Amino acid sequence: MVRDMYSKIKYAFSEIINNNNLWDVKITVKAKVLTPNEAIGNPEREDFPLFKGKERIMQAEFKGSFGQAFTDMYGNYEGTIKNIMSMDLSNNYRRAIFVSTINAVMRHLNLIEGTTHCKNEDPELCAKDLVEFVKKKYGNPKIAFVGLQPALVENCSNFFDTKVLDLDKDNVGKKKFGLTIQDGQKEIKEVLDWCDLAIVTGTAFVNNTAPSIIDLMKDKSILFYGVTVAGIAELLNLDRFCSRSK
Repeated sequence: MVRDMYSKIKYAFSEIINNNNLWDVKITVKAKVLTPNEAIGNPEREDFPLFKGKERIMQAEFKGSFGQAFTDMYGNYEGTIKNIMSMDLSNNYRRAIFVSTINAVMRHLNLIEGTTHCKNEDPELCAKDLVEFVKKKYGNPKIAFVGLQPALVENCSNFFDTKVLDLDKDNVGKKKFGLTIQDGQKEIKEVLDWCDLAIVTGTAFVNNTAPSIIDLMKDKSILFYGVTVAGIAELLNLDRFCSRSK
């Protein structure tokens, strides 16, 4: 098991705060919940999780820079960096505040890019970008998606042998794009043993599934996607794909 992952993230982020003397800066980190239209605009397709009402984007603002994180447990928050760094990361709401704050602060410091979600037609273009990215970097792998992102799954399944895991019970067992959505808890070991490449939603760092996924994949390739994982990917040197984010 990959242990103390959040301790590693906190330590690495603390180094950045120390190096930039941010502990005592009297700046308030504000986190708010975005509506689906604020987050993703008006894409042609309506099967994104945001439109189903089960997830929202938490957006943190730090000195005019924004960082986002997907979560199914959301609410507004206001506090200092010191408050957030001392927070017990015991649920998805607190982890979403923590992760979105990392993204906002690191974006402000120009350490990362792509911390706000793409909008309108860009999610569909991102899916096409992903196909080309996978071909170039990984060849012709068997892919396990951890998290149903419809545009990405649909486009990749046209080119690669693909399986999909999801935690949403409304999705499990259903057919999407000719694929049966498999149980992200009960079937995860079987599917990750099968694949060559796991393409994993960055939300795994909010819902605390990332450590077990990394553990199960052992030395096999993992590609995290989305705005949520922007800062953590940089801090932990993880592969990330998010071609159209702002």
